[in-house]
Amino acid sequence: MTDHATSPAAGALVNGSEIARLAGVTRAAVSNWRRRYDDFPAPVGGGVNSPLFDLAEVQTWLDKQRKGQDVSEEVQLWQALRGAYGEDVLGGLGDVAGLLAAPGRANAGAMSAETVALVRRLAESSSASEVVTALAERFTDSVRRAGSDQVTSPRIVRAVRHFAGEVATDATLFDPACGIGTLLLTIGPERGPRRYGQESDARSARFAQLRADLAGRTDVGIVTGDSLRDDRWADLKADLVVCDPPIGDADWGREELLLDSRWEFGTPSRAEGELAWVQHAYAHTAPGGRVLMVMPASVAYRKAGRRIRAELVRRGVLTQVTALPSGAAASHALPVHLWHLRRPESLGDAATSVRMVDLTANDPDGSLQPRSDQTADVSLIELLDDAVDLTPGRHVVESHRDYAAEYQALRLELAEQVGLLAELLPGLTAGAGVSALEGPSVSVADLARAGLVEYGDPEPVSVSDQLDTDFLQGFLRSSANTRRSTSASGTFRLDGKGARIPQMDIADQRRYGAAFRALQQFEELARRVAELSTQASALARDGLGNGALTPGE
Repeated sequence: MTDHATSPAAGALVNGSEIARLAGVTRAAVSNWRRRYDDFPAPVGGGVNSPLFDLAEVQTWLDKQRKGQDVSEEVQLWQALRGAYGEDVLGGLGDVAGLLAAPGRANAGAMSAETVALVRRLAESSSASEVVTALAERFTDSVRRAGSDQVTSPRIVRAVRHFAGEVATDATLFDPACGIGTLLLTIGPERGPRRYGQESDARSARFAQLRADLAGRTDVGIVTGDSLRDDRWADLKADLVVCDPPIGDADWGREELLLDSRWEFGTPSRAEGELAWVQHAYAHTAPGGRVLMVMPASVAYRKAGRRIRAELVRRGVLTQVTALPSGAAASHALPVHLWHLRRPESLGDAATSVRMVDLTANDPDGSLQPRSDQTADVSLIELLDDAVDLTPGRHVVESHRDYAAEYQALRLELAEQVGLLAELLPGLTAGAGVSALEGPSVSVADLARAGLVEYGDPEPVSVSDQLDTDFLQGFLRSSANTRRSTSASGTFRLDGKGARIPQMDIADQRRYGAAFRALQQFEELARRVAELSTQASALARDGLGNGALTPGE
């Protein structure tokens, strides 16, 4: 692309972010200019929160203030397309590609004569294919900055390319939701493989095909249509199917497709449209063919998809699930999964385990090669439990768990805590058999009015040397007060008016308080012992079941 500045194309509009890029400043600086300078160009379109400005006026103002930079012809073309097509920039990209594919055609869409001349000038200085590729990259970047998944993000494209590995030059590739061709035209060698795509959005399909045509790639065929409802490549069997399908689309056609032969692993529910795309992609694989499907992380564990996940595992079709680094997607920071499927060539060729790869802690722009502690080969029987949870992180952590060391540590802690239990029980002797509360007593409300007690959270505490807090709280937890303070649902809530404690001198209070304090410590330790017992028994059962532990002599 040339960097020579020329007069901006007529009618081009820019927003605040684009002005910031033109001037080489931050978006906040542009906002400050609007407030500080009365002569800053007024908005000519857009809304209150996202105003649009005339590019020519902005450039003139920037030049006057000496804040501007030269605007390349590539940027001018992008701004002209935004100004002419508004929200339908993708339609503008298709018109540019169509103009370059058929230079003699008269219809230039919504482009002005100046914009048409700019397109041709750019094509002459580089090539038609480079012009369209640059526009596609700029469109992808604008979509990413808008937080949309309309186009597959570059990070996901990079991951799919990595895990696709070497693709033979005589291979057949297919993308049933190809968009503008981001995945389909990128995976594998540029020349050789035959590529087929389908896209429901006519503008995207048109632009993708024109991109391929302008690059001289005659082995690419892309058609328009809804792949699930109207499969235009019904007889196609591919060596590799790649797909970044629509997410969360409940209107994928379940009612019309209930008896469709593609649902060999089960008919997806309305909420599991992603599993319809998985099966559609798999239906288009040749024997030995693979599928690389970009999936939301939730598909790995949602209850509605459990039966289909189980069938994919049971039949040895699912070979790997990769959790990509957080930030791989454009619109959110949540992990994205890459499902790997392979059609067995024979009965004995099915997978006997599923490799789980957890890259969620990696830099999204860093290495995609997993370390040994980020992978686990999980047997099919381990996956086929009640949940059939295919989340890689869960299985990777389990596979690298040191059961023997963990079990030994639990045993030692349990033995130590059990030994302490008996020591914590206070020494008690036989009493007179008469409740202390049947003798002289005082209500907590009276103690509070006298300034001896403050209501804490959750129980009252003493604020006087004449009243022991452990004595106070111990008797509040006695059976008489507990019955008074416990609701029908079993919830304890102190009855501040009715609760009473016996009247004793401070020495006796402290004797009782020490006993109550020891009992509270005993109860807390008993709960800890119960937790340890549960953990130890569960760990032992799991370890004996999966072979990580074995009975002693």
